[in-house]
Amino acid sequence: MPRLIVNADDFGLAPGVNRAILELHAAEVLTSATLMAQSCATEEAVNMALAMPTLGVGCHIVLVDGTPVFDKNRIPSLVDRTTGNFYSGLGSFLKRSFTARIRSADVEAEASAQIALLQSYGLRLTHVDTHKHIHMFPAILRSVLRAAKAAGIHTIRNPFEPIWSLNATTNAPELRRAEVVFLRRFESKFRRIVAEEGFQTTDGAVGVLATGTLNIATVHALITAMPEGTFELVSHPGYRDEQLAKANTRLLESREIERNALMAIRDYGGIDLISFAGLGHPVQEKAAS
Repeated sequence: MPRLIVNADDFGLAPGVNRAILELHAAEVLTSATLMAQSCATEEAVNMALAMPTLGVGCHIVLVDGTPVFDKNRIPSLVDRTTGNFYSGLGSFLKRSFTARIRSADVEAEASAQIALLQSYGLRLTHVDTHKHIHMFPAILRSVLRAAKAAGIHTIRNPFEPIWSLNATTNAPELRRAEVVFLRRFESKFRRIVAEEGFQTTDGAVGVLATGTLNIATVHALITAMPEGTFELVSHPGYRDEQLAKANTRLLESREIERNALMAIRDYGGIDLISFAGLGHPVQEKAAS
């Protein structure tokens, strides 16, 4: 029986996102969410998470299109001096990363600060991932893993979409398909680094290609095509509200469609819904053996 983690990103981004996550978890569809440490509805999201102990909660590490938690003067390679915030746009971040203008120490410091802030509220974080999946790149991945390990976290999202899932997603724009397929070239190195560092992850993330186009038909196609293994369904449910409209996100109209699509998972049997906590701790498993 396939195991599936149904995860909502952007917990804390806006009240409308928080509301959708609350509804989906109450419906026993959503098993996990990743929380932004510093966003307009973070405090509300933390209170919700503390009141929902059955919801797995991870840290959605933000290094682009957001506000630093760590002292911005001490992480200069991540911060736009003109705004005091992170640089806007994934392309700008990657250009700076590939030209060695982003310091790994700055990434680790900021990731550590975001994790620590969420843990200070009393949250037991199940895993980490990153906004825009930037931990798929080795230089960023190593810094994120160091920050997570220091905080006692040993589970991370595998952001790469399996071939079977790409084939089952037929309604995505061709440009996005080309981007997702191109980025799969980083997968083997990702798996090697994660294994070397003793981290646990899944067999892949489904729904990445469908970001912005995830509807009921796509959920049906993904679930019916899912083979044996453990996968994460990456989603961005929500309701459009004033705060979300002000956020720097392209996912406005699609969030409510995704919320409705995820509700349809209740109609399917033959899959085991788990959170990242269900993956187990690899070090503990070795000790137990």
